[in-house]
Amino acid sequence: MPLVVTPNIEIPASELTETFIRASGPGGQNVNKVETAVQLRFDALASPSLDDAVKARLRSIAGRRMTKDGVIIIEAKRFRARERNRADARARLAALIARAAAPPKKRKPTRTPPSQKRKRLESKRRRGETKEKRKRPGADS
Repeated sequence: MPLVVTPNIEIPASELTETFIRASGPGGQNVNKVETAVQLRFDALASPSLDDAVKARLRSIAGRRMTKDGVIIIEAKRFRARERNRADARARLAALIARAAAPPKKRKPTRTPPSQKRKRLESKRRRGETKEKRKRPGADS
């Protein structure tokens, strides 16, 4: 079953690798004998499903979840059931890719209003006068 991230980004199941591992946390005795945690791997840099701009943003957004080789590793062990952890890992990967797919907003350059410039210069002048008054009389060198 493919992972649908956005209407135009769909990752085929063949690009995802799921490994089941033993989880810590809730589960009682079950936790010691059943592998319910999921380790989801996705080779983002080698994926033909993503374009270069998304891959570049994904590298910066993923942080330590992405290896040097460009493989994203997500571990899900929040729930006691394997299927819920699987769904959680896939949802987290989809959210990460969706965040990278949204292009960043352009910054609109703004100017400092003249009134603020005057206010800043006036406060500097007042501060200078205060310091000037602290000098000893006749100490002009």
